[in-house]
Amino acid sequence: MHSRDLLTDAFTRVRQLVHSAATGLDRRGLTYRPEPGANSIAWLTWHLTRIQDDHVSEIAGRGQAWVTDGWAVRFGMAPDPGNDGRGHGPEQVAAIAPDSPDLLIAHHDAVSDRTLAYLESVDDNKLDRIIDRSYDPPVSVGVRLVSVISDNIQHAGQARYLRCIVDRVL
Repeated sequence: MHSRDLLTDAFTRVRQLVHSAATGLDRRGLTYRPEPGANSIAWLTWHLTRIQDDHVSEIAGRGQAWVTDGWAVRFGMAPDPGNDGRGHGPEQVAAIAPDSPDLLIAHHDAVSDRTLAYLESVDDNKLDRIIDRSYDPPVSVGVRLVSVISDNIQHAGQARYLRCIVDRVL
């Protein structure tokens, strides 16, 4: 098995988790927050998709789908490539409130498709390319992709856990 095959499998699993967390929910379920200040399924899936879009787009040397493909406009937000959810407070979390999961899933699938297309061109030499020397040791493409996968799986797991709560209380 090649490294890119492992990465492809991991990103495909993130996609499956996103679908299982959001599919079938209405606005109430997508935006449910078990307590003030908590994240919602809508925000968690939006955020993990934004992180994937931001990081993989940078690695691939292309613009983010959030901006170039008009996803920000579809979400009713400014096309700010820096708006990926890091540092969001309760009001910004609440602002991610689609009526159905369709927009969230379509956004994630579009970003996931771009990620998987990028991975088709990756070999071990490309994964070894250093992209951030501000860390010790410096960060390679492969390490950054694993970091994105880790972040995505954690947030997708949170969304799945929250989905179990939503299914019981709503």
